[in-house]
Amino acid sequence: MKTTRTLLALFAVATAALSLTGQAMASPAADATLTVRSSDYGRVLFDTRGRALYAFTADRRGGRSNCAGACAVAWPPYLVRGSVQPGPGTTGRLLGTIRRSNGTRQVTYDGRPLYYYVRDREPGQILCQNVREFGGLWLVVRPTGTLVR
Repeated sequence: MKTTRTLLALFAVATAALSLTGQAMASPAADATLTVRSSDYGRVLFDTRGRALYAFTADRRGGRSNCAGACAVAWPPYLVRGSVQPGPGTTGRLLGTIRRSNGTRQVTYDGRPLYYYVRDREPGQILCQNVREFGGLWLVVRPTGTLVR
């Protein structure tokens, strides 16, 4: 019985930590700058802190995000309060934002909403490429806007 309670307590702490990490990533940045870095998947999009950015195939280009609730905890949206700037290797005309259902603005590239993966913790880390979750595939994005399959 004591072991069960201990395991449940550890699970609760781990779940809370994972949720807080997702919430911290989902906090809107004052301004957003996309950059391009080399990775195991070629040159792909990252934020200025070196965090990989993903697209969700269940989202329609130029439409709204289809990732909310538990999905947005695992895949926090890349949010911004201010402006979105092109960084080295990106194309300014492909940058944009959409308004999420809660009123926050999510960064888009080539019309695709961008997300983090909650367990990518180190700069340059890409742990969940080409994974099917929440009704679609999660894929990193090339500087041209195409998805890496």
